[in-house]
Amino acid sequence: MRIWRALKALGCMALRDGAYLLPSGANHEQALQDLADECSREGGSAWLMAVQPRSADEAGAYRRLFDRTKDYAELRKTWKGANRTLASLAAPEIARLQRKLQREYDAVRAIDFFPGEGGVEADAAWTDLNKRIEGVLSPDEPHETEGAIPRRDASQYQGRTWATRRRLWADRVASAWLIRRFIDREARFQWLAKPSDCPESVLGFDFDGATFTHVGNRVTFETLIASFGLECNPMLMRLSAMVHQLDVGGEPVPEARGFEAVLAGARERLPDDDALLTEISTVLDSLYAHFEREAARAKP
Repeated sequence: MRIWRALKALGCMALRDGAYLLPSGANHEQALQDLADECSREGGSAWLMAVQPRSADEAGAYRRLFDRTKDYAELRKTWKGANRTLASLAAPEIARLQRKLQREYDAVRAIDFFPGEGGVEADAAWTDLNKRIEGVLSPDEPHETEGAIPRRDASQYQGRTWATRRRLWADRVASAWLIRRFIDREARFQWLAKPSDCPESVLGFDFDGATFTHVGNRVTFETLIASFGLECNPMLMRLSAMVHQLDVGGEPVPEARGFEAVLAGARERLPDDDALLTEISTVLDSLYAHFEREAARAKP
């Protein structure tokens, strides 16, 4: 049973009882060899063989064995059920549920060796569910506004108090980091229970009616970059793509999933938003340094 569970976790598909198929690759071969060695140590027998299809039809048949459409359909069914319960759950319960569903989704994606339409549809459904979760946790998420983004002089925004909604998530925590590092190094922050609590003398960001918020298809982080003329910074532009995806979806960004996991874990550990900003600022500093090194290497 232990061997069978390990084969299933690897994504193996049964050709018949006792015969399992897995796409070729060094990591797969080593994992199967480890299981074969375990069988031998337990007094059983196992053989590791390389199988080559004899025709295009046979190759297609092998690939179809690994179709994960049903797995994704089961996940989407689970997500629909979870979506119906969100309003009745407390924030910690929602966070735990989200992590559980993320693990299940990651497990299927890890063994989706030949991605197809089912994976694309699941990705869209997963994005929608996470937006719903964020909507429950942050009901005051700003709406898009129209119009041009005026250029502002950072020298006129020094030593100010800035305010946004408490329980920071991707756009808000990244915007606060951007403000303190590139716009107003002496910035002070207030975390609002609701946007209407924002004093008139304070610079609001990332809520409806704030000085800086979503404009067109730009999230607040992108609006701040445009407002203060920071678009020429390639590291910030890479960060903006990551924040955009996490906040409203869009083109996948390789670093987004890791940053999202770190942020979710930090938010679970740190109920204080000042502490959360301090910790995530270190992560953003590290990502910025990583992008900066990559940019330097890319130069001729």
